[in-house]
Amino acid sequence: MVKVLVVYDSKTGNTEKMADAVADGARQVEGATVIQKGVSNASMDDMLAADAILVGSPTYYGGMSGEVKSFFDKSFKIHGKLRGKVGGAFTSSGGTACGAETALLAILQGMLIHGMVVQGRHDNKHYGAAAVESPDEEEMESCRELGRRVTELAARVHG
Repeated sequence: MVKVLVVYDSKTGNTEKMADAVADGARQVEGATVIQKGVSNASMDDMLAADAILVGSPTYYGGMSGEVKSFFDKSFKIHGKLRGKVGGAFTSSGGTACGAETALLAILQGMLIHGMVVQGRHDNKHYGAAAVESPDEEEMESCRELGRRVTELAARVHG
C-alpha cells in the first residue's frame, strides 16, 4: 500500500480542480491511499507519513504562491526525513508564457533539496501538469496522469 499526499493552494479554484484530478489519478493505482489538503491545513507530519507528495500552486510572478513557499520554508524542521519519497508538481497560470514552467521547477527544487525522487516526462509537460486559467479536459487528464505516474513510481520505490 502506498500513501499519497496532494497539497495545494488555490485562490480562484483552478488549482483546486487540478488537485482533485491529481488525487483521482493517484486513486486509480491499486492499494493507494490518498489524502488531499489545502496547504493551510497540511502539516509536516502529513509529509512524513506519505510515500508520495504532489504539490500544486498557482503561478505567481514565475514561482509558487507565498503560502506554498512558506510550507516549504517550514519543512526545514524535517529536512533529511523526506529522502527517497516521490514527488510531483502542478500549477495553474493566468496565460501562456506566464511562468508555469519556472513555478513547477521551483516546487521540484524544494523536493530535490529534501532528497526526494522526481520523475520527468519525455513526451510533453516535462516538469509536471500545468493549466492556463480554468483547466480544460486535456489539462485535467494531464493532472490525472501525473497522479497515476507519481503513485505508480512510489509503489515501485516503496512497495
